[in-house]
Amino acid sequence: MILACHNIEKSFGEHVIVKNGSFHIEEREKAALVGINGAGKSTILKMIIGEEPLDGGSVVLAKGKTLGYLAQHQALSPGNTIYEEIRTARADIFEMERQIRSIEIELKELSGDALVSRLETYNRLQSEYEARNGYACESEIVGVLKGLGFSEEDFSKMTDTLSGGQKTRVSLGKLLLTNPDILLLDEPTNHLDLNSIAWLETYLLNYPGAVFIVSHDRYFLNRVVTKVVEIEHGEIRMYMGNYKAYSEKKQQIRDAQLKEYINQQREIRHQQAVIEKLRSFNREKSIRRAESREKMLDKITPVEKPAEVATEMHFTLEPSCISGNDVLSVKGLSKQFDSQVLFQDISFEIKRGEHVAIIGDNGTGKTTLLKILNQITPADAGEFTLGAKVQIGYYDQEHHVLHDDKTIFDEISDDYPSLTNTQIRNTLAAFQFTGDDVFKEIRALSGGEKGRVSLAKLMLSEANFLILDEPTNHLDINSKEILEEALNNYSGTVLYVSHDRYFINQTATRILELVNQTFVNYIGNYDYYLEKKDELTRAYASAGTGKSALSGNSSGTGRNAGSATSGSGSAASASSSGSTSAAAPAASESKLSWQEQKEQQARERKRKNDLKKTEDEIARLEERNAEIDRELTLEEVYSNSVKCQELSTERAENDERLEELYEAWEELAEE
Repeated sequence: MILACHNIEKSFGEHVIVKNGSFHIEEREKAALVGINGAGKSTILKMIIGEEPLDGGSVVLAKGKTLGYLAQHQALSPGNTIYEEIRTARADIFEMERQIRSIEIELKELSGDALVSRLETYNRLQSEYEARNGYACESEIVGVLKGLGFSEEDFSKMTDTLSGGQKTRVSLGKLLLTNPDILLLDEPTNHLDLNSIAWLETYLLNYPGAVFIVSHDRYFLNRVVTKVVEIEHGEIRMYMGNYKAYSEKKQQIRDAQLKEYINQQREIRHQQAVIEKLRSFNREKSIRRAESREKMLDKITPVEKPAEVATEMHFTLEPSCISGNDVLSVKGLSKQFDSQVLFQDISFEIKRGEHVAIIGDNGTGKTTLLKILNQITPADAGEFTLGAKVQIGYYDQEHHVLHDDKTIFDEISDDYPSLTNTQIRNTLAAFQFTGDDVFKEIRALSGGEKGRVSLAKLMLSEANFLILDEPTNHLDINSKEILEEALNNYSGTVLYVSHDRYFINQTATRILELVNQTFVNYIGNYDYYLEKKDELTRAYASAGTGKSALSGNSSGTGRNAGSATSGSGSAASASSSGSTSAAAPAASESKLSWQEQKEQQARERKRKNDLKKTEDEIARLEERNAEIDRELTLEEVYSNSVKCQELSTERAENDERLEELYEAWEELAEE
């Protein structure tokens, strides 16, 4: 075990982050820390490194082990280039090399004991340098930089000029090169393109130390981790397996807990009803039985109701009108900034109902294309046309559609003046903004909160063509799943840019990859894209720089769609043949289940019928007994010994029968 947290506690005022939380990380283990936004994941990492004090408990790092931490926001040394900054991670290696070179110069001037002494130092340094792979240090630095998406031209860029995402990548590169025994990574895939994420996956899988990751990237977690630590409602739980295994196990546990809770509540209500009924019989024996049942009820240990799933967004996307079949047609579109050509002479079409994902490396022009389609940025050449009745709803990853000086409430009310205050509040509540939250200024919101405001405006737009730029950025996993469901139920058309492979896999029906200044078309989701990527990229993208692989229906689009459709067709036929062989047992199993269900229903109907008959007979006999008691008070009866004897005998028989009926009722009620 390399790291252990024992009964850790942390609160900010009344907000409990974690209470009596314990977990551990084994050597070489790859583990994830998951939870909704605000659950305290980053706080726990800061507690581990000592940046945030613990309120209770302890954090233990194995003796002699080193720990490296990547925060979400980075500050780099000013005045360095990217390459110089990365080299600082191996400063000790470069210092050792400098000493070796210095001694080599000294040796020419030395003799005798001084020479022997310096040679010993030289040999020791040389051995250590070789053991620490010093000769491969430069190539390793270059490999990490390129793996994280930096070109050789980027190496000389000053760190002062980098974006937040670029700084995070530089910091990640430095951390990886220090080779600590355990890596703590807070959202390491943010700001990485698909190729860089794939490279990081491979790097971490082969990393000789342990890794503890905070991430909302489900595809990444499925590939990298073998254990999931969950923080929820201040409690920590551990699950073995990747994210998919954790998600399934968590749902199974919650379903079992909920079932146990519901069954116990049903039993409690049933016992209370039986007790009430027994008391209503108003007989000493029945009252004793009721009291006995009450004592048993008091001894039941209540099953705690599973906590409700954390407050979530809940919304639907529905267009106000249906567009024409031809939604978007792009012909010969080109764009470059100064000497950097983003794309050239690209052409493609989007039909109604398609969900098209645009993917590609950072800096290839994906966001620029969306801005061109929204008439925010002009194209250098080419044109695009929208189809009949097309209404665009735009989600901007930088949230330029929001106004920093407005409150959340005003942001909605100004754009949708026909909405009442109640309607606006209800809409914002669906996106987790309640109470005074609605009066927060946009400039004070986090990235995730701005994303939710933008999604609220998108829902209200009732557009039939959604253009989305990185819609899952800053969303936690629960919110991503809700957005996926909303898009999958959406009857309009969607075009989006995303680096979230799981999200693409769940929502895309077609993928356009921007590579070599052109588009390659894949008819399918992300898994299909991976399967066909090499084949189609060689066939089309390398055919010539600047020539689109989608030059029209008669050429690129038709060929790409044909090859992809052909693959889908074979899969469909295989599925059809497989389902035929499984049909007979499935039908038999279904029939058996149906028969059992009918038998159970018949037994339940008989029980209820018998219970009603028993209750009716009890009521009749109790009513007759009451009538006998009244008759026995009459003079003409109690003065007639024969009549008295008859009524007393009848009442005794009724009492005997009632005892049988009470027991029968109790047995029927228990079934």
